[in-house]
Amino acid sequence: MYKDIPIGVMQGRLSPWYKGRYQAFPEETWKTEFQIARDLGFDCIEFIFDYEDYQRNPLFSLDGLQQVRELADSSGVRIHSVCADYFMKAPLFAHDWDRRNKSVEILLRLLGNAAQLGISDITIPCVDESAMKSEDNMYAFQDSMREVLPTAESCGININLETDLPPRQFASLVEELSHPRVKINYDIGNSASLGYDPAEEIDAYGIYISVLHIKDRLYRGGSVRLGTGNANFEVVFKKLREINFAGIVIMQAARAQSDRDEIGYVREQFAFLKNDLLRWWE
Repeated sequence: MYKDIPIGVMQGRLSPWYKGRYQAFPEETWKTEFQIARDLGFDCIEFIFDYEDYQRNPLFSLDGLQQVRELADSSGVRIHSVCADYFMKAPLFAHDWDRRNKSVEILLRLLGNAAQLGISDITIPCVDESAMKSEDNMYAFQDSMREVLPTAESCGININLETDLPPRQFASLVEELSHPRVKINYDIGNSASLGYDPAEEIDAYGIYISVLHIKDRLYRGGSVRLGTGNANFEVVFKKLREINFAGIVIMQAARAQSDRDEIGYVREQFAFLKNDLLRWWE
């Protein structure tokens, strides 16, 4: 039953667009999102760890961690997961050894800090500019992962991979790493945009999915309001029910075009998610 699963929202969706970016850590308003999330009925917020100004992210300092802890305690809105967009700009398979080593160093520190907050999942996006496009990319990525997995294990944190690989190839990557802390972030909208069959995807690697991103996209197109794109939510939720998915659900749905409408837009899509989409999970 999905009602036993925490449902949260992607950080930044409860704030005005930050520096004109569709998804970014909202440095000026992140604290206010805890109260808004509670008022809207979300259980948690998925934090974003960006490449830009990463030193100022609260997840990167002891003082910042304390602020997050206090806000989570006072609001009741938890932080279970992190979307580490940092690694889209600085991929773990970079050909430059210094750059790759820096990325590994950043991930190790992020793991240690996240453990102090009881965070259970960190997602590494390998899509768009950070997509793995060659065997060399794949081998280098696996080498970097093997460096950080002992720390992930000791911290009790899952490292979720998000890729645009076809289902069997994605499953093979996870199986080759062969570690209980290697999991998958399944983005419903991104898969719809790529034209993948969700039943085939979940059959191939559903047992590894730990974080589910709720999004709708047009085939080969961008994000749209939930229920208006090519995402097959009925198949996704029925398949997740079959495998007894028990991870984290994060609403990463399309944004409003006007800051003034942002909160209302999130509220409407959250209501649609709960009242119309999740019925297939019951």
